[in-house]
Amino acid sequence: METKKILLSNDDGVNSEGLKALRESLAHLGEVYTVAPDRDQSASSHSLNLMRPLRIEEISERIFSVDGTPTDCVNLAVNGILGKRKPDLVVSGINMAANLGDDITYSGTVSAAIEATLMKIPAIAVSLAAKKDFLFSTAAHYSRVAAEFVLKAGLPENTLLNVNVPNLPLKEVKGIRVTRQGKRVYEAPIVENTDPRGKKYYWIGGNELDSLRIENSDIVSVLEGYVSITPIKLDMTDYGYLEELREQLENHV
Repeated sequence: METKKILLSNDDGVNSEGLKALRESLAHLGEVYTVAPDRDQSASSHSLNLMRPLRIEEISERIFSVDGTPTDCVNLAVNGILGKRKPDLVVSGINMAANLGDDITYSGTVSAAIEATLMKIPAIAVSLAAKKDFLFSTAAHYSRVAAEFVLKAGLPENTLLNVNVPNLPLKEVKGIRVTRQGKRVYEAPIVENTDPRGKKYYWIGGNELDSLRIENSDIVSVLEGYVSITPIKLDMTDYGYLEELREQLENHV
């Protein structure tokens, strides 16, 4: 049997402790490559650099840094660094913060998995719901569970898995829930201040986000101590509105 080829990336940077824990947890599953940004690229979304050259540095065997975004990293890895054979799986993470609900629209971690999915490669994004005192061993365990499942069962076309792990000791996690995407509540997340020269500056993301209490959502499940696994589909068409819109517009031209 051919050895599985697994690609890892993230948005926290190639030296992230979460990425190191992920690499160690998946090492036995196959030939593991890491291609990740050379610095923190959090909230870079699905940004792809088209207007400047990108530089790659081989840090050690099968570990590369790129002076670009997570999307750049996956694109370069699949189309260049890894050679002709595509990876059997892409895993992005372990992110040092949750990617729940609407977070996925901003997340570089999730976008790395999206880029792989666009290339028809099964992909998983893994995030740890914490801002300090990270229990990476718990997230690494569930990363391995998810990776083993996908390598065996595969995923539907245009679908990735978004995994969020509560920051709890492994024995305190209540289990896995397959969930729907939740909903964040955004309220004035901007801090205004003045620099030493008297000029105003603004910092986005100053407030803790609230969320809706939607049953079986990723947000609620993680708050209740469960690992949330949400299948994310890339087709964003609103099928419920499509026919109504067609009736209103196509027949009134």
